[in-house]
Amino acid sequence: MNEATPGVELMVDTRSIVGEGPFWQAEKGVLGWVDIMSNRLHTYDPATRQDTALDVGQPIGAASARASGGYVVALRDGFAALDASGRLEMLAHVELDIPSNRMNDGNCDRLGRFWAGTMAIDEHAEAGALYCLDLNHSVRKVVGSTTISNGIDWSPDDLTMYYVDSSTQGLDTFPFDLDSGTLGPRRRLATIPAELGVPDGLTVDAEGCIWVAVWGGWCIRRYTPAGTLDRVITLPVSQVSSCAFGGPDLDDLYITSASINLSADQLAREPLAGSLFRFRPGVRGKPRFPYRG
Repeated sequence: MNEATPGVELMVDTRSIVGEGPFWQAEKGVLGWVDIMSNRLHTYDPATRQDTALDVGQPIGAASARASGGYVVALRDGFAALDASGRLEMLAHVELDIPSNRMNDGNCDRLGRFWAGTMAIDEHAEAGALYCLDLNHSVRKVVGSTTISNGIDWSPDDLTMYYVDSSTQGLDTFPFDLDSGTLGPRRRLATIPAELGVPDGLTVDAEGCIWVAVWGGWCIRRYTPAGTLDRVITLPVSQVSSCAFGGPDLDDLYITSASINLSADQLAREPLAGSLFRFRPGVRGKPRFPYRG
């Protein structure tokens, strides 16, 4: 087991296959997150330390609260609405002609559009893309030829979108036009050397810094908007997948992890692989926006 940064707390020992996509629901005071390959949307209540899971019937790459109630989810087959009973309503199919693909990580911008990408189940190179679900349920492809479309969030002023395609080992930026939901030229902000792990999910804090989960790297790395590495938070698990701020003051950093493809020996060394963790880094996050379609 790797030595964790003091203050890292175990919240839920779930042994998730691929825990991912945490998002805070301020109106409910709960954290949503997914276990992609177990087809489950989780809800964690920090007040009671109770975690519940809803099986949605197919791999679920990401989810977000929906302003009209329930959730919007990025499933294997595309974008769907999900109500509290577990009833799904497809809003828009995505890549039905590519059954070897599934949807992965996603997030909502300030105006309530839901952005999520696709990837090949076997991680085949450049088989995926990043899509935007607009408020009228139409879908736009915004970035093509991605391999593992992953973390996505925006700067506090909404002028920059941060994005990770894990296969590139980089954290990239796009100039962002909030009104139109369009992107400018892509630029590399920071590169994580392959020997240190693979960039995965991310979140942006209220100071504009970017927290990037490092799969295989046992850590979360915080970068400044200039691309400078600012802090490293180590975890007791190697496959750190994503992170998001939550809590009443948005000062709790929730961190997901995975157990997929770990050998018996690795699992013995990482008994908490797949668990949900929390860390209080001394900075606050930004509010999470719901889907407004």
